This record gives sequence, structure tokens and C-alpha cells, in this order.
Amino acid sequence: MKPKDVLCQWVDVFNNADTEAIAALYDDNAINHQVANEPVIGKDAIKSTFEQEFAQAKMVCIVENIFEDGQWAILEWRDPLGLRGCGFFQVVNNKIIFQRGYWDKLSFLKQHNLPLQ
Repeated sequence: MKPKDVLCQWVDVFNNADTEAIAALYDDNAINHQVANEPVIGKDAIKSTFEQEFAQAKMVCIVENIFEDGQWAILEWRDPLGLRGCGFFQVVNNKIIFQRGYWDKLSFLKQHNLPLQ
């Protein structure tokens, strides 16, 4: 599979809040660094983080653009509440080994009536 194919699968399982399927897309030693938070290291920790996040808020990723360059797939997204962001996914051997995301955490917390952290 190409990185873009893996990313399209990621969007589908993310939108279904399927933590088992989303974790299966990551390498055992993957790093997920959402720049508003500390990096999360390892597939199990990434799965746990998604479980916590999906329990807190209904999250939906609406694809604006997907680009691919070598091992990288780049996602520009929005959600139904107007939040926008982008993510960079490095994919090797059909697994995400590194992810970095940029989005406005303060706006997300306010939109979902979550405590400001």
C-alpha cells in the first residue's frame, strides 16, 4: 500500500472511533506527536490515548486534501465544528511510524466544553 492508502484507512477508522483498528495501523514503536501535547510513544500508548480522546469528545475528520510524497502522507482536515488542522504521517512497510499533527487545542477544548488545560 502507498502512504496515502494507509492514511485513508486511518481517516475511516478514526471517524468510527475504532481504537483497535486505528492501533493496528501503527508500528509497535510509532510516535504520535500532536504538537499541542507531549509525544506519545508506542502503539499501545497511542491506542490508550485515542481511547481517552474518543471518550471525551465526538471527533470527526473531514478530509480537505491528502498529499503524498515518498514515505509521507499529508492530511489537511476540518471538523463539523469548524476546527481545522493538518497531519503528517510517515509510513514504512504499511505502518505509521511517525505522526505529527497541528491544530488549535484551545478551540477544541472550548468547542467540546472540556476543561482548559
